[in-house]
Amino acid sequence: MLAIFLSVGLYFHVRTGFFPITRIKFWLKKTLFSLFDKKTHSSGKNSLSSFEALFAALAGSMGTGNITGVATAIVAGGPGAVFWMWISAVVGMMTKFAENVLGMLYRKRNLDGSFYGSPMLYMENGLRCKPLALAFALFCVLASFGLGNMTQGNSVATALYDSLNIPPFICGVLLAGAVSLVTMGGVKRIGKFTSYLIPIVSVIYLVGAFAILFVNAGRLPGVFSMIFKEAFRPVAIGGGVLGYGVKKAMQLGISRGVFSNEAGLGSSVMVYSSAAANTKAFDQGLWGIFEVFLDTIVVCTITALVILCSGVYDVSLYETALIHGTPVINGSVLASNAFMTLFGKFGAYFISFSMAIYAFATLLTWSHYGAMSCSYLFGQKSVTLYKYAFLVVIVVGCMTKLELIWSISDTFNCLMAIPNLIALMLLSGKVVAIYKKEFRK
Repeated sequence: MLAIFLSVGLYFHVRTGFFPITRIKFWLKKTLFSLFDKKTHSSGKNSLSSFEALFAALAGSMGTGNITGVATAIVAGGPGAVFWMWISAVVGMMTKFAENVLGMLYRKRNLDGSFYGSPMLYMENGLRCKPLALAFALFCVLASFGLGNMTQGNSVATALYDSLNIPPFICGVLLAGAVSLVTMGGVKRIGKFTSYLIPIVSVIYLVGAFAILFVNAGRLPGVFSMIFKEAFRPVAIGGGVLGYGVKKAMQLGISRGVFSNEAGLGSSVMVYSSAAANTKAFDQGLWGIFEVFLDTIVVCTITALVILCSGVYDVSLYETALIHGTPVINGSVLASNAFMTLFGKFGAYFISFSMAIYAFATLLTWSHYGAMSCSYLFGQKSVTLYKYAFLVVIVVGCMTKLELIWSISDTFNCLMAIPNLIALMLLSGKVVAIYKKEFRK
């Protein structure tokens, strides 16, 4: 599956002349440098602005994967996993671009004038293949309970228990209650809420992270050298030298990258397609590229550098554990330890707070993804039952073993990605046509 993720992304790179790399100034100007443009913030009565759609999508992707997911990849796959995380992000930029373009091309209008779109619509109306759309919707509902729910709740519960001794059950109940309050307002309220929440918590998190990087600036060249070296270094197992280390680094780096930015899953299409009537498909594709860039290339990289330069990660210790299968501390604890090197006990509180807010935002957006998929499968009346089930699973996730949850999430992610990647390849001509039309002007 990881090879397929990379292959689809590379296909779109080749068809567009490696657009995210060769025209980086262009898409940064259209996205990052347009955040202060009034047009970016304009929306209809029941629609999202490009700004709100971006941060609603970021809320779905910038969850605990940016902290716990990165730390877990380093623990299980070594520092080399960071390199493969970068590769998955660069390749995934075009996958996300393609998803958003198709989502906009085949979106529909509600009775209240608002727009909605999803991979189900471009599978049903673009490919004329409803069975594929039904399969995607089913797997999306399942993924909403894994990636979008249990993983987020469990990581928060672990962090809060380690730092504040809050029981996992209590954490789950509080999270479920908060999610129910916001999601009652639908996608418009989710978009408004996350457009304030995500920028604020991201700035707070990045300020703390940059403080650690500044103090340990002298170690950064060595850290980058270690990342590149470990990405291709095999480890000795049973007296022989095998590519096991490279395999684990690739597997964990790519899978955690996909887990973090969700490129190839098709999930974020459901918020990007809710943008105002005058929003162009090509422009929403650019915001998808920027989302992957900000989520993985910026935030995930900074988390990784903080862990590796703070001195809490011992390569030989974790490599020995990797070879012999002995247990080591989990990702959330490793991230907390990194921040504690500068901020002391407050560092653990800082990580717990950041993870709780990121996870809360992810829970909000994924409840919307699951609700849309459930509605497509069983009709609008089923959404209420789904939302109650979603709240219950939050509590269950907080009390379940982390290893099991990661396995569940990765499995559901792959199932969800299969129909979406098939659709992207079969409709690739539509995406390339939109791209070429833009640059013929």
